[in-house]
Amino acid sequence: MNKIMSFNNILRTTPLSLSSSNTKPIISHLLHSPPTSLFRLLPSKTVTPAVSFHQQQRRRLRGGVVAMASHAPGSVQKSEEEWRAILSPEQFRILRQKGTEYPGTGEYDKFFGEGVYNCAGCGTPLYKSTTKFNSGCGWPAFFEGLPGAINRTPDPDGRRIEITCAACGGHLGHVFKGEGFPTPTDERHCVNSISLKFVPANS
Repeated sequence: MNKIMSFNNILRTTPLSLSSSNTKPIISHLLHSPPTSLFRLLPSKTVTPAVSFHQQQRRRLRGGVVAMASHAPGSVQKSEEEWRAILSPEQFRILRQKGTEYPGTGEYDKFFGEGVYNCAGCGTPLYKSTTKFNSGCGWPAFFEGLPGAINRTPDPDGRRIEITCAACGGHLGHVFKGEGFPTPTDERHCVNSISLKFVPANS
């Protein structure tokens, strides 16, 4: 930068009188053909394209890093009419009205692909496929959710603990503890398939 002279500096350092007639051709030449050093390019910078949040999530999952929820807790708020317009009737019955699908009928009951399970309502990542196990109960089972992605609320009768998406409040199912499954947490998140949307790790 310190080697690049401005045009004004060139004029100031030119030891010629600007009023002299024999300097006019020189001035005219400078105006129309300034030194190439004035246009010396600075080193180019590499422009990194923007990477969407979901692309970053998929990269973290492939690298074995635990992904965080994509929405802040309780941040997805919609009216009943809005949810009805977005969800299928069966999704609305389960996610918004706390229904339950028949055992053994869900898409993900016996599915064990590699990837992540998102909330079918708002798209928030809920479970990694590495936490899914075969419980034989008729519904997808996970031994833990992603950090901050799942809320737990005791049922009114106190018998079970409901699990919901922390971002939109969508009903997922229930969590049970102490059933003796050989998992790190001794928990079973019993989740309706229709409450989930699977995203393959290589997508």
